[in-house]
Amino acid sequence: MTPIVKAFFDTQTFTVSYVVQEPEGRSCAIIDSVLDFDHASGRTDTSSADQIVEYVTEKALKVEWILESHVHADHLSAAPYLQEKLGGKIGIGENIVVVQDTFGKVFNEGTEFQRDGSQFDALFTEGSSFHIGQMRGDVLHTPGHTPACMTYLIGDAAFVGDTLFMPDFGTARCDFPGGSSEDLFASIQRILSLPDETRIFVGHDYKAPGRDEYAWETTVGEQKALNVHIGQGRSIEEFVEMRDARDATLAMPRLILPSLQVNMRAGQMPPADEQGDVFMKIPVNKL
Repeated sequence: MTPIVKAFFDTQTFTVSYVVQEPEGRSCAIIDSVLDFDHASGRTDTSSADQIVEYVTEKALKVEWILESHVHADHLSAAPYLQEKLGGKIGIGENIVVVQDTFGKVFNEGTEFQRDGSQFDALFTEGSSFHIGQMRGDVLHTPGHTPACMTYLIGDAAFVGDTLFMPDFGTARCDFPGGSSEDLFASIQRILSLPDETRIFVGHDYKAPGRDEYAWETTVGEQKALNVHIGQGRSIEEFVEMRDARDATLAMPRLILPSLQVNMRAGQMPPADEQGDVFMKIPVNKL
C-alpha cells in the first residue's frame, strides 16, 4: 500500500513535518509537527502548524494520529494545538519514560512531573501497530540518536525521524544523554534491511554542500549505496569512530532547552505559576 504523503518544511528549524493519508480514504496521521518559538522574546506562534490545519481542513481529512518520532531537541512540538484543532491521539515510543527521567532531573522538575509517559495518549513498543483508516502502520524501535527514537513504517514509506538524513548528509548525532553510536548503527541496519524500494522520509534537511534545494525523500536502496556515513557496507567500527569524532565537534541545538521541557510533556508548556505565567528553566553547566 502506498500512502499519500504531504511534507511541510520549516525553514527556521529545518524540520520536515508530514501528513500521511490512506490512499483510498480520508484518514491521516501527522508526524513531527512544529510549534514556532522565538527564543529571544519567548513567544510562540502557530504559523507552521496552521499550514497543516489548513491542508487537513481543505482536504476534509480525519486525523487519527499525531505521532512523534522522538523527543526533539531542535523544535517544539505543536501536537496539543493540532489535537485541539483536528483531533487524533498523540503517540510516541515507550522509552519516553527514560527521557523524562533523565531530563526531569536536569530541569529539577520535582515529583509533580510525571515520568510515566502519561502525558501521551499512546506509548508504542517494538512491534506495535496502529491504523490510519484501513491502512496499517508498524513501529520499529530505532534508538541511537535518543533512547526513544521510533521509525513508523506505513505501507511502502518509512518515517525515520532523525535516525537518517538524506544520503549526501549522513546520519544523526548520538551525543545527547542516552544516545549511542553503536545503537544507531544497529538501528540503521534494521531500516536498511527493508526492501530497496521502500521510501524513506527524513525528519530534517540542511542541504549538503553542493546541493541547492532542500530534500526529504529518498529510498532504502539509495541510502545503502550513497549515504556518506553508513553506505557501501561501512563497518560498525568505522561508523562509531567517525560518528563519535564528529559529534565531539557539534554545538548544542539552539532550541534544545525549551524544546526538551515542552516535548517531554507531549508538547505542553511547563505548569503556570499562581499568576498564570509560564517560565522555562535554563540549567547552567548541565548539558
